[in-house]
Amino acid sequence: MLLGMQVCVAMGELEVWQYSIVALGAACVGLGKGGLPGVGNLTVVLLALVLPAKASVGILLPILIAADIVAVTIYRRHALWPYIVRLLPWMLVGIVIGYLVFSRVNDADVKLLIGVVLLSMTAIHFFRKWSRRNHAGEDQLPQHPVFIAITGMIGGFATMVANAAGPVAALYFIASGLPKYAYIGTAAWLFLLVNVIKVPFMMDLGIIDFSSLGFSASFMPYALVAALIAPIIVKRINQRLFEILIWAFVVIGGLKLVF
Repeated sequence: MLLGMQVCVAMGELEVWQYSIVALGAACVGLGKGGLPGVGNLTVVLLALVLPAKASVGILLPILIAADIVAVTIYRRHALWPYIVRLLPWMLVGIVIGYLVFSRVNDADVKLLIGVVLLSMTAIHFFRKWSRRNHAGEDQLPQHPVFIAITGMIGGFATMVANAAGPVAALYFIASGLPKYAYIGTAAWLFLLVNVIKVPFMMDLGIIDFSSLGFSASFMPYALVAALIAPIIVKRINQRLFEILIWAFVVIGGLKLVF
């Protein structure tokens, strides 16, 4: 039986708290695309805790694409395509590696992979913050082909097995010195392209089918509404506290998936 069909069966058995967690995860997708950092990784944790691990990756992908379209619509003019052209081919290599790994592991293994990827991405995030604070002026990583290749392959693998390449892309774009809006616009186009490219791989793995798309579509409104209200939240919330809470949830969730 296709994983997507298994999820649709599970959907009819979701309790209210489980449905609420999936809806919250979808809303976090929109908040992340709307400018709140770290929320995307929290989405991965939430869905993997409620749904079968493999299926959660496929369920999340159409929701991500819907939010990506909104982000591209808003920020399309700010994209810097040379950065996309450099990174995208290596991300495709990582996607193929992730596809080959994904087809050979079970739900327990995928939960472990998701947890490891999330914790690794979190470590990268905080290492970068530490580096900027303690080594002023040294955060501009060189645009070396090896660095670009490694970053792209890790990002492609992370997005294929866990939809969790955000921190990797952030490392590359921030190291490249992109201004805020250029960063948002470039990332929006990159992830729209990457996520669309992943669809046939997910369908071949049986993680996405027409039945599972209905499940994903039912949660898309939460993501779209959250994307529209995210700018308002950003203005009103203490950003430092928010980031601390989000990353704390990601670490706890990642540890739970691993152990």
